[in-house]
Amino acid sequence: MGFSENGRYFKHPDSDFFIEFPKGPPSVGEEPVKEIHDRHEATGILKIISPTDCVKDRLTWFYYDNDRQCLEQAVLVARENAIDLGEIERWSASEGKRNLFQQIRERWLTKA
Repeated sequence: MGFSENGRYFKHPDSDFFIEFPKGPPSVGEEPVKEIHDRHEATGILKIISPTDCVKDRLTWFYYDNDRQCLEQAVLVARENAIDLGEIERWSASEGKRNLFQQIRERWLTKA
């Protein structure tokens, strides 16, 4: 199909995007992903994480690597999808990031 393997990633020369096949069950921080959704397409079924878990995934990179782009991605996902803010707050506390989450939560609520 024209993809080349580079470590755990697969890239196609006609695309800026890459595909990753992570090992083991998917997780966000120290917890397993809570929901896997099936999206039915003409080419088959695509398994994706919930918007809430997507926000947690993006926040993981912000919390531990200070990746501001991932914070922006989390904000965009949260604004465009139904998410469980209480679950994200619970998870943030379990990751030891409650104070940082409170700052982000204020931002979401004031700019929404």
